[in-house]
Amino acid sequence: MNNEQQYIDIFEQHRELIEKPCATLLNEERRKAYSRFKEQGFPALNDEEYRHSDVSKQFAADYGMNLGRVENLTAPYESFTCDVPNLKAHQEFIINDSYLKGIDHKTALPQGVMVGSLNEIAKSNPQLIEPYYNSLAQDGDSIAQFNTTFVQDGIVIYVPKGVIVEDTIQFVTIQSTNIDIMSNRRILVILEERASLNMLVCDHTLSNHKTLSTQITEVFVGDGASMNLYDLEETSESNTRIAQLFVRQQGNSRFNHSNITLTNGFTYNRTQLSMQGEGAESDISGLVINDKHQHTDNRTLVEHKVPRCNSNELYKYILDEESVGVFAGKMLIQPDAQHTNSQQTNRNLCLTKCARMYAQPQLEIYADDVKCSHGSTVGQLDENALFYMQQRGIPIDEARHLLMFAFAGEVIDKIAIEGIRNRLHMLVEKRFRGELSRCNGCSLCHEREQKKTN
Repeated sequence: MNNEQQYIDIFEQHRELIEKPCATLLNEERRKAYSRFKEQGFPALNDEEYRHSDVSKQFAADYGMNLGRVENLTAPYESFTCDVPNLKAHQEFIINDSYLKGIDHKTALPQGVMVGSLNEIAKSNPQLIEPYYNSLAQDGDSIAQFNTTFVQDGIVIYVPKGVIVEDTIQFVTIQSTNIDIMSNRRILVILEERASLNMLVCDHTLSNHKTLSTQITEVFVGDGASMNLYDLEETSESNTRIAQLFVRQQGNSRFNHSNITLTNGFTYNRTQLSMQGEGAESDISGLVINDKHQHTDNRTLVEHKVPRCNSNELYKYILDEESVGVFAGKMLIQPDAQHTNSQQTNRNLCLTKCARMYAQPQLEIYADDVKCSHGSTVGQLDENALFYMQQRGIPIDEARHLLMFAFAGEVIDKIAIEGIRNRLHMLVEKRFRGELSRCNGCSLCHEREQKKTN
């Protein structure tokens, strides 16, 4: 039996169970997506988008799925805290793939702002999200279709016209299980005209069992709206994360995105951004720190459809031991997108001869009055700089850490929120020093640290 067939059989056998608790909107999109997935199957290695990442293999394990929506008893404020010092945040939680209700929020949101369960809002207020849900992801690849087929919940963030959300919305996903489990979740963000939002997504695991998550995020940034989206992965070596982000920007909007991978197992991130209104600006960046046999694949597509838009892209990888990094970034300039200004940069460090980096920067231009550039480098730490620092009394290990920290700092410094920026500086430094790289907020981290001490 191939990997697709086992999930086709699961859906066919449990279709009523999957659809029963879900809103009509989710089920209507589910049926269309299932037909596409059944036809396409999982991506193969001869698919250009997956040539260095065998995603199909990741689905081969016999994962459990919470199709009956059994309540998870994890209490996040008892077993897990993900507070960022000096950051006033409105926290929301998804445990595996279920939105956690009844959280005592520390902050109040402005009037009209809506944050809550995707499934519940799709039931109570379908006219709000119907124009948006799956409108971008429906044209995605078979992984997007798989997610839409099995998703039962997620989170919606809606910010009405002209509203500025001062507090950061921190969305924490936690894989918590005593069995191998798969989670399929959605994030839908809608910013109307001149709205503003800062959002932090933290991805964690509280289990040593095999876990796999698919996550589809759709973001709509209206005319003159602005959004900062920061995505931080601190999972485990037994975790597989397959995440796709779809963004649509309207005129004079601003969208900034940083994707940071600190600890993981197998990660595939895909970002697809479409600039559909004149004067739109975007800045997307990423930082990957991998060692052991960790694997991280980041793929981006920035599409300029209209004139006078600006985009900037910076991705950096630091690869140690036998880890693998992949970056494929494409800037697509359509014929009507005159006066485009677009830059893409990819820089990579391989600290050992066994580390592997695959880089593929791409430019596809159909307009003649544009300023576009792209480039990629793969190298090692500067031996002259290391020698210089040793001559001045700095031990070799400390010199290496300082150079790596400086290399990573360019991405971290792009983060506009001081509390998040400072927190990441601290986490990255601890990561390089081989210390506990997570937030020290979960019971699993304390347990591991205790074993290390003993």
